[in-house]
Order: sequence, then structure tokens, then C-alpha cells
Amino acid sequence: MTDAFRSALRAQGGLLAELAQRPAHGRHVDTDPPAPPRTAASGPRAQGREAEYELLLEMIYEGSRLHYDDADLDPDVALLLGDQLYALGLERLASLGDLDAVGELGDLISLVAQARAAADPELAAAAWEAGALAIGWGSSEAHETAKARARAEDPRALDVLRGVAS
Repeated sequence: MTDAFRSALRAQGGLLAELAQRPAHGRHVDTDPPAPPRTAASGPRAQGREAEYELLLEMIYEGSRLHYDDADLDPDVALLLGDQLYALGLERLASLGDLDAVGELGDLISLVAQARAAADPELAAAAWEAGALAIGWGSSEAHETAKARARAEDPRALDVLRGVAS
């Protein structure tokens, strides 16, 4: 959890502020943002607003982690906090006026949910990698094809998403 992320959570108050104070419980504490937020923030869409893109993507990434990976919290609380982080990140992105990135983020969230429902964390990770790239740089024909394959549960979707992300 980056310092900017912790600060934003504390500013929200309530359970999110408590989440900012939560110990790592055996997880490595990293003050660098996860790879997908860094990827999106390094793209031309984020130029001049890199810190804001990084923060809003970290919010959404951590919201996803709360939805699917956090065994330290009550599942209902984790789901609600994850939803709140999704909403905060989307609100920040929409306020930047980057509607194409908002659309990409919606696609990313739905692809991750589909992959997690299919118990395929590798596909979810590949969707994050490719989605962060599309948020920062814009989509491509290859990325649109990869998303369509993932939605259709094509067994090659994982490789295609990984190819787009590399």
C-alpha cells in the first residue's frame, strides 16, 4: 500500500481509514504501487497526471484484491470495502475526463470478475496486465480481440491477453 493510497483512505474516514491502518498480516509491505497501476500511470493518457492515475488504479486494484483475495477480513466487509474502492477509483478517473479509460476500466473489472468466477486467477492477472496497458496507452485491435476471447471463454484467451500485455 503506497503512502498516497494510505493517505487517501484516511481522508475517506470510516472503514477505509481503518483499512489504511491495517497490518500486513504476513504479507510483504511494499510502498511501491502494484504493477498494473504503475503501468497505467506510465502511459501517454496519464501524462502530467501520473500520480493521480497511479492512485486511482491502486484503489481499484486493491478493491479487486479485497473482493477476491483477502482472507483476513469478514467476506461481507471485504466486498463492501472493495466496492467502495472501485467507486472511488472510477470517480477519480471520470473526473479526469478520460472516458475511453473509464470504458477500458469497466471492461477490465468485468473480465477480472468473469475470470475469478471461473476460478482462473492467471486469466484475472493477465486481464489486469493488458487492461492497465489499455488504460494508460489506449486499446488496440489485438486488445479488443483478446477481451472478446476472454468473454467467450476461449481457451487461448490467457495467451492472447499475455501477448497484448508484453
